[in-house]
Amino acid sequence: MTISTIITGATGMVGEGVLLECLADPRVERVLVINRKPAGVSHPKLVEIVHADFHDLSAIQSRLAGYDACFFCLGVSSVGMSEAEYTRVTQDLTLEFGRTLARLNPDMTFCYVTGQGTDSTEHGKTMWARVKGRTENQLLRLFPRGVMLRPGMMRATPGQKNLKGWYRLLAWTYPIGRALWPAAFCTLQEVAQAMINAAAVGSPKKVLEVPDIVALAHSPRR
Repeated sequence: MTISTIITGATGMVGEGVLLECLADPRVERVLVINRKPAGVSHPKLVEIVHADFHDLSAIQSRLAGYDACFFCLGVSSVGMSEAEYTRVTQDLTLEFGRTLARLNPDMTFCYVTGQGTDSTEHGKTMWARVKGRTENQLLRLFPRGVMLRPGMMRATPGQKNLKGWYRLLAWTYPIGRALWPAAFCTLQEVAQAMINAAAVGSPKKVLEVPDIVALAHSPRR
């Protein structure tokens, strides 16, 4: 099965890795990236929309219909932010985007990247985990085919440019971490392949921890 997908966050590390994998995978026939600034990537199956305000998609919504999947990789760190501020740029923004896509593409597979430790109860002590948990729960109500991915430490895809300084310093630890703590380490290629497989053939689970991501990424293609 071939799919068409929308990707957000392609100017960040996770989104860039997912985009590169989608462009390389023959099952993905069409990719629309929506960014606040140009991603600087050119490819025959890639279309880009530069749009500043993700809280208001009215100007571009006519171009968002007819897609099989959305790989939502947009996100910010909660460091230095209040819960209200983080809620606005994480939960509110994501759900506004999601509601628009759910209306236009009700059967869409919506894959949302959260993080290891996300709190589905919405009542834990860690602020970012509560907000991400609320966002996950509401997305799963919006999308019958929603899939929430909770990666831990990820190894970047060869050729990536949008890498954080901390990642460049810690990348050497990945082989050690994968060997000793496989439940906390995966590759960005595995995250992307898990998304593509979820859209193309389905996912057995709605919330994927690291071992689930790896298993789905390496599941047989049909």
